[in-house]
Amino acid sequence: MNDQRTGSPTNASWLERLGQTLLGEPKDRQALIDMLRDAGQRGLLGPDVLAMIEGALQVADLRVRDVMVARAQVVMLDVDAPMKEIVDMVSESGHSRFPVYRVSRDEIEGILLAKDIIPHLAKGETQALPIQSMLRPAVFIPETKRLNVLLRDFRSSRHHMAVVVDEYGGVSGLVTIEDVLEQIVGEIDDEHDADDDDSYVKQQGDNEFAVKAVMPIEDFNETFGTAYHDEEFDTVGGLLLKGLGHLPRVGESMTLDGIRFEVLSADGRRIDLVRVDVSQRNPDAQDKP
Repeated sequence: MNDQRTGSPTNASWLERLGQTLLGEPKDRQALIDMLRDAGQRGLLGPDVLAMIEGALQVADLRVRDVMVARAQVVMLDVDAPMKEIVDMVSESGHSRFPVYRVSRDEIEGILLAKDIIPHLAKGETQALPIQSMLRPAVFIPETKRLNVLLRDFRSSRHHMAVVVDEYGGVSGLVTIEDVLEQIVGEIDDEHDADDDDSYVKQQGDNEFAVKAVMPIEDFNETFGTAYHDEEFDTVGGLLLKGLGHLPRVGESMTLDGIRFEVLSADGRRIDLVRVDVSQRNPDAQDKP
């Protein structure tokens, strides 16, 4: 007698689970990340691609408060300030959008786009700029909003910036679409981004150095007398990504050619600063990554 139960949902589900086990398909997101990191170690994914995939997965876990620019760092304009003061702040900051407030920084009137005042500046009309009439509506969002939802809202509304408010309605910061995208693709530098120290290396002790992760491998080799290859990576950060096989957390380390590398600063999508300890290095060693 034919057993018709072989096509039942229970058996199908059991066969499906067995197939997933045999095929090694990930059962949850952490298993997926582990599989991607394994692919990176086997050279199927480059370090930069792996970092972007992990960043995209992480966006759903992050909230606006995790990436926003804090209120104290936001350049705001007082709608009643003298026109020269407003023009100077717009020119010196290098930003393209500015929250405009009245009396209190918690009372946002709207958003001023730098491009909207350029025609008036070109005509020399700086004494009585109609700032109030130039303002665009401000978008307000809570600190707790998830980044993946915010990114979707930015795309649908075509807004590029939102004012972040706390549970009491006070302004706590500012977030832009660039802040969200940087969680996926890494830091997006522009001509206005400042760097307090242009050097890649700062000595911290007799044999210890703080090294920027963006330091080119060619410059690192010249500075420390190493001979690391740069076919697969261009920077010290890439060297660590290749050696560890994943985007490391603060405190993770590895030793190569007798040099110990320890991550001093990282934000979940890129490495920023690395401690380099050469105290145990053998000058004659020729190990390569």
